[in-house]
Formats: sequence, structure tokens, C-alpha cells
Amino acid sequence: MEARQTTIFDMLGGEGGTSGSPGAGTGEHRTAAGRKRRAEVFNDYEGFVEKFKPKKTTDDCYTPPEIYDAVLEWVGDNIAPLDGLTVRRPFKPGGDYQGEAEGYGPGDVVIDNPPFSILAKIIDFYCAAGVRFFLFAPSLTLFSAPRPGVTYICVHAKVIYENGARVKTSFVTNMEGRHRVIVAGDLCKKLDAISDRMRRQKTAKEQKRWLYPMEVMTSALIGKVATRGICFKVPMDEAEVVRKLDNQCGALFGGGFLLSERAAAERAAAERAAAERAAAELAAAELAAAERAAAELAAAFRVELSEREREIVKRLGSPGGSRRQERRETT
Repeated sequence: MEARQTTIFDMLGGEGGTSGSPGAGTGEHRTAAGRKRRAEVFNDYEGFVEKFKPKKTTDDCYTPPEIYDAVLEWVGDNIAPLDGLTVRRPFKPGGDYQGEAEGYGPGDVVIDNPPFSILAKIIDFYCAAGVRFFLFAPSLTLFSAPRPGVTYICVHAKVIYENGARVKTSFVTNMEGRHRVIVAGDLCKKLDAISDRMRRQKTAKEQKRWLYPMEVMTSALIGKVATRGICFKVPMDEAEVVRKLDNQCGALFGGGFLLSERAAAERAAAERAAAERAAAELAAAELAAAERAAAELAAAFRVELSEREREIVKRLGSPGGSRRQERRETT
């Protein structure tokens, strides 16, 4: 018997359903729930299919080459010179970072983006094996598993990975050795700029942008005026339907209208008013956000250090203080 490919309808269990379901292939057995789910498929097919797609996790975030190259350059300039060293990247599908480490020598360093779910385990293994590393890490939980001799580099960059996930990213390393925490604003700015450029390039590839004269009006263009609360009317005899412009290859998306000179001038005035209102709303939103942040800060509960914690603070930086701190962290 020839195998049949599973379809959306097999998942719904109705017409064209599996052979084991009542009324399969005949449409005889249709419940209200089945009709509702079938309506869901036809009315929101993309949303329905999206439910069955695997969800993105931070373990599936493969690093764009532009991001990795920028990190590599920053490490060489700010952490340790990489000349003469071999940079290893063991974290790949099917890779074995522990097995690969057995062949590392003094000239090998790992600079890579590991699975965040086992980051603490990876750090412990590399520290025990004497492997030097500089690893990507999630910003929000960067300090959750401190280790002796490890430097935590707070970057908080909004990195867009190759699977489309956006993760605020920082780094951990045992290659620096002098500082416990480094706040690297320069690396943040660099990575954010790369991510923004990649996002703009992706958008430009997906949708070509056209700039039309005021006499050409589409619903998408004039809709921006409506969102700012501006009113604008075009009389019947001052607009003509247009599907495609003579000087444009391809049709107007969603269709449009050619406006008279008078209507085009009114539209231009409406768009200027909308732009001015948008600027005013932005300024008001920024002021409100600043006032809200100040109010939240004033209402926040201030946490004071205990006497024991103040003694620790006094001891930090004193001769022998760092050694006592390391003993505390390893116990």
C-alpha cells in the first residue's frame, strides 16, 4: 500500500484525515471543535503553522561572522594578544568540547559562543583542564555562577544571531586575570552598530523602499497621518485609481490614487502636521519616561550592607584579601 504524505487535515482529524479516525476521508464526522480548528487554519494559516515550529533557545544561537570578528578583534586589543595563538571553536552541532580539549596545547585558546544552558559546566571544565577561554554569555545572568580567576565582561549588547534570536550578550574569560568585572561600553557600541546594520540590510532585502511624489497616495503612506490623529479628506473628483506607475517596475502594493495638485498640497500639509505631532509626542514620552524613572527610584527600597558585608568591603583590595576571597568562593 502506497504511503500518503501527512497534511494539515491529518492533524485536524476531519476530511482527508487519518484512516483511524471516524469518518476519515469522508467528512461524515465533524464536531464543533473540528470546524473551529478548520476555520483557524483557513483564517490564520501562518499562525496555525507557527504553533508546530520548534521554539528558539539560546543554545541555538549561531554567531554571525561580523559579530564574531568584532569580538575577536576586541579580545586581541584589550584582553591578550592573539598573535601566535590558535583560536579554537569547539561549539558546533555534534561537537565534543571536552574531547577536543584533550588535544589542546599551550598555544590554544577557545573563543566561541557555547550553549548558555551549560555555561557554568563548561567554565568549570576549562578551568580544571587549564584551557584559556573567552566565551559568550547571557547578560542577565552573567554573575550567577562566579568562579575564581574568571573575569566577567559586562557588555549587554543586543546581538541578533543567525537564527533571528535577539539576546543581550556579555562575556566571561580566564585570559585577563587582573580584574573581576570589566564594563566594556566600547564593545557594546560596536556590536550594537553591527546588529543594527545587519537588521537594516535584512529589511532592505525583504522589502524594496519606494519614494513617491505627493500626488501618489497609498493607504500605507497616508495611514501614518491617521495614527497621529490628523484628519484629511480627498473629494471624489480629485482622485483617480492607479495600480501601476509608468516609471515604476511592478505594481503599487495595495493599489493607490493619483491626487489633484490641490489635494496633493493638502496631503503634504497633513504629513507635516503629523511629523510635528510625532516629534512633540516623542519629546513628551521621553519626559514622562524620565519622570517615571525618577519616581521609581524615589519609591525604591534602599538595601543597606550588613556589618559583615562592610567588613568584606574593607578587606577587598588589602594585602591577602583577594586570597581569602578565593578560598570563600571555592568552598
